[in-house]
Amino acid sequence: MLTSDELEAKLVAAERELDVLTAEVKRNDDKLRRSQKRELQLLQAPSLDALFQEMIDGLEDSYGLQHVGVTLCDPSHDVRHLLLSSPKGLHRRLQLVDTLSGLAPQYVALRKPWLGPYTACDHQLVFDDAKGIRSVAMIPLWHREELVGSINLGSSDPERFTRHHASDFLAHLGVIASFALENSVNRARLRRSGFTDVLTGWYNRRYLQARLKEEFARARRDQTNLICMMLDIDHFKRVNDRFGHAAGDQVLCELAHRIDSQIRASDVAVRYGGEEFVILLPDTGTQSGIKLAERIRAAVAATPFILPGGETERITVSIGIAGIVPGKDEDDFKTLGDALIARADVALYSAKAAGRNRVTVEEAA
Repeated sequence: MLTSDELEAKLVAAERELDVLTAEVKRNDDKLRRSQKRELQLLQAPSLDALFQEMIDGLEDSYGLQHVGVTLCDPSHDVRHLLLSSPKGLHRRLQLVDTLSGLAPQYVALRKPWLGPYTACDHQLVFDDAKGIRSVAMIPLWHREELVGSINLGSSDPERFTRHHASDFLAHLGVIASFALENSVNRARLRRSGFTDVLTGWYNRRYLQARLKEEFARARRDQTNLICMMLDIDHFKRVNDRFGHAAGDQVLCELAHRIDSQIRASDVAVRYGGEEFVILLPDTGTQSGIKLAERIRAAVAATPFILPGGETERITVSIGIAGIVPGKDEDDFKTLGDALIARADVALYSAKAAGRNRVTVEEAA
């Protein structure tokens, strides 16, 4: 029979054990709520770039980690192109690669989250800008039973991610993230199809109207100059009349290719209609815009275009330029956009009237 002291000691020990269990249940409950909130934010991300923002910055903040990144296999550069057309573009910790092979040994059999110590020889290509990382977790991302990448978590605590930890929460996060990624990519592709010119692959006039509002908002916020460049093929009707519309289509495609080789990824290239093209140059001074326009004009005129029958034709373009720094109180972006395009159009016709194959600038009134 236990003495009263022994009973009291057992009671104290039981209470301590209960406190430990209660604290553990609370931690698990907090972890579950945090995970559910994070998963819901991934599923509700309104765009592809917003999804990657949630995957990377959101997880880093939510879990108090020193590093979060995403590695994604994108051999056709489809995701890259979808993101480059967005206002935010590529996240600095989003790594888009042609193949996962050789990046980290874990990719050979990453069926479930891999947790363990950080080693430079195994992980430096995946955690390329990480500093002071001691333990890592690599969460697989899947698409139709194929491994397409991973969410990469890094902590300065060597005990944060170990092979002895349960990974159920992380595995579920990976499933949700994979589903959200597939949905966001499909939505972005659908949006792009409605905004894309079928012949050249460039954006269309409808996209320009939407993008102008975003670029005006950015230019107003940062008080930077937004350039609109309008291009028109000189004597294009002569090409169609002499060689046929198939030849004309080929000229348009080759022209788009030559322009693409000169502009930046942040520039917005649009087929405005017929043989007219528009390029928006965010955060660009007028002189820089003129230099780019001259490079485009020279690249187009440099070598003859090869037509379907083997014939060649020398093509030139006339280019009009207009720019604007929106006032801090201006918010009628549609009117501003219409006016900017109209001014670039006036400059274009001035270039044609002056003899074609030249660049003209329309100064602000």
